[in-house]
Amino acid sequence: MVNKTMSLYLDTSVVGGYFDEEFEQDTKLLFEKVKAGEYKAFVSTIVIGELARAPEEIRNLLNEIEHSVIKVLPEYERLADEYIKEKVVGETSRDDCIHIATATVNNIDVLVSWNFKHIVNVKRIISYNSVNMKNGYKCLEIRSPKDLGG
Repeated sequence: MVNKTMSLYLDTSVVGGYFDEEFEQDTKLLFEKVKAGEYKAFVSTIVIGELARAPEEIRNLLNEIEHSVIKVLPEYERLADEYIKEKVVGETSRDDCIHIATATVNNIDVLVSWNFKHIVNVKRIISYNSVNMKNGYKCLEIRSPKDLGG
């Protein structure tokens, strides 16, 4: 078996979860694993834009871990629009769809989120992956930081 470092796409909720009492423990453990090289972290320009509106301690948090920033391309936006067209979520969740499309098109191993309503939700995961397969992409693993802690 090839031992490659698993790639993670961190959505904005993961970064914000670092200072949230409910999510803090699992989020900090995930960040420690990224720092230790167990995972390779990715975010998109959407995450960077969303973080620009966050408090300073949250904005600066990404500086503590090694990560790569993926520029959102029209291909990702088209796939995100397919999720909406297929009614996986509504139009108000377009940025969530762009997170998923960005991770999908870039062959990221796991998208990590604390958003249980629109992202880490079994019914929605199946629907996102149905759209992915219909459009020629692989299925995407979608998990919360709690799932990656052990």
